[in-house]
Amino acid sequence: MKLVRYGEPGLEKPGLIDGDGALRDLSAHVNDITGAALSDAELDRLRALDTATLPLVTGSPRMGACVAGIGKFMCIGLNYSDHAAETGSPIPEHPILFMKATSAVVGPDDTVLIPRNSTAVDYEVELGVVIGTPAKYVTEAEALTHVAGYCIVNDVSERDFQNKLTGQWTKGKSCDTFGPIGPWLVTRDEVENPQELSMALDVNGERRQTGNTSTMIFTVAQIISHLSQLFTLHPGDVIATGTPPGVGLGIKPQPVFLNAGDRMELTIEGLGRQTQILEQDA
Repeated sequence: MKLVRYGEPGLEKPGLIDGDGALRDLSAHVNDITGAALSDAELDRLRALDTATLPLVTGSPRMGACVAGIGKFMCIGLNYSDHAAETGSPIPEHPILFMKATSAVVGPDDTVLIPRNSTAVDYEVELGVVIGTPAKYVTEAEALTHVAGYCIVNDVSERDFQNKLTGQWTKGKSCDTFGPIGPWLVTRDEVENPQELSMALDVNGERRQTGNTSTMIFTVAQIISHLSQLFTLHPGDVIATGTPPGVGLGIKPQPVFLNAGDRMELTIEGLGRQTQILEQDA
């Protein structure tokens, strides 16, 4: 299934994309696409519905983030060897974890705001993993059974805030609108292998990032297993699993960052497309 949330910010309704690509309303069957709706049993219940009987949503409504009520928004840094190389960083021995504030979450096509005093806004196309059942002390072999589905995440970053303000990377990762998620949450039964997905990001029509999840240093299963040894992963938690090379920070001989009016377009195989325009925050 391709689960979505559509409507104005704060008023989103649950829906799904049917086999013909049409948007269908799920409001009569689930309150929202939250962690409570992402267990295997709940997903099986929704999967059993006759989609042809669900109300058809006409027009082109705004898409919200494809999961609501996110408890933890976790990100894995430097998880592609060629991206680590372009930033001059060593290959990590263990997954590098930082957190992104849930207040950064927006819809896949919402405007991204450039914060005040910002000069180094950057982009990162990433495979997002949404947890469906609690995961604590799980093995790599069983890790993927705890996944509800997958989505696109743009880990928008302010590099000066991230690297030059004393403290954690979180400072440069959590600005308002820096967490577009969606458009769809594609349930795990429709993603045969999360380690074989092509991905790309364009800025103003120019290809900046091209990659494949096969080149991750730590696989999705390894990441889930590792994190679950440290704390419980709860339904609705989101993990952004790292980005391939081509970020603005890594452009030689001089980094190239984003400006107001720039357009980002992100794709991951089977997971849809995001498009965001940047604006200067007031």
